[in-house]
Amino acid sequence: MNINGSVALVTGGNRGLGKAYVQALLDAGARKIYVGARHLPEVTDPRLQPLKLDITDARDIAAAVEKCQDINILINNAGVWYGSPLIGAASMDSARKEMETNYFGTLAMCRAFAPTLKQNGGGALVNMLSVVSWFTNPFGGSYSVSKAAEWAMTNGVRIELRAQGTLVVGVYAGYIDTDMAASINEPKVRPEDVAARTIEAIIAGDEEVLADQKYLQTSLAERSEPRLTPTGTPSIGRCSRSGTAGSRKHSNPTNHPLLMTLS
Repeated sequence: MNINGSVALVTGGNRGLGKAYVQALLDAGARKIYVGARHLPEVTDPRLQPLKLDITDARDIAAAVEKCQDINILINNAGVWYGSPLIGAASMDSARKEMETNYFGTLAMCRAFAPTLKQNGGGALVNMLSVVSWFTNPFGGSYSVSKAAEWAMTNGVRIELRAQGTLVVGVYAGYIDTDMAASINEPKVRPEDVAARTIEAIIAGDEEVLADQKYLQTSLAERSEPRLTPTGTPSIGRCSRSGTAGSRKHSNPTNHPLLMTLS
């Protein structure tokens, strides 16, 4: 897909990774970008259009669809993390909030904008996932569950939207150097690098992006259940690639890395 001259909507686009996505789209030649955020963001570039958008609010989503009829790229970046374990948490409030935003909110955006993308030629839909879509971090178990649900949803949406010509991209990363991970003392990938690899994947037509491949490989090998851990090099490093070293095409759903690992 050619991003030059395109129109995009980025949720959670006012800071952190979302801000990096906005800049990467501008650098790639996007004509207009709607910058979605729960509180109306301030923008100075005339190519940027501020948009009040809480993806858990059906009224906000409906208003966004009405305003953003010209988009051909949707980047679902908005998400929340509360660092809540599954059993040890005082209540299930955090788990519900993470599911409401990361899964139900993202799904609501996919459903709402699928017709818009179709009428504008198919375009691209990007869901920002995580390495914990594939394994559960006990210190943030409910977040892992929400991202696993979002991963499964992304795979299903990809199948449903293929007939209308929409490229559905899943982006996977470990810790990203943003405010969300500020308190975590672990190696982090730069948000600019995640955004750049995602843009490359959209241009190349890749369906999945391994935003920091080294971290993903070591995480799957060291932290997954033993029955999920492949021998030798993790299978994610052996998938066919095109475009960039951190992206993959999956023309056959049975070639998905997790299925390859379990086989």
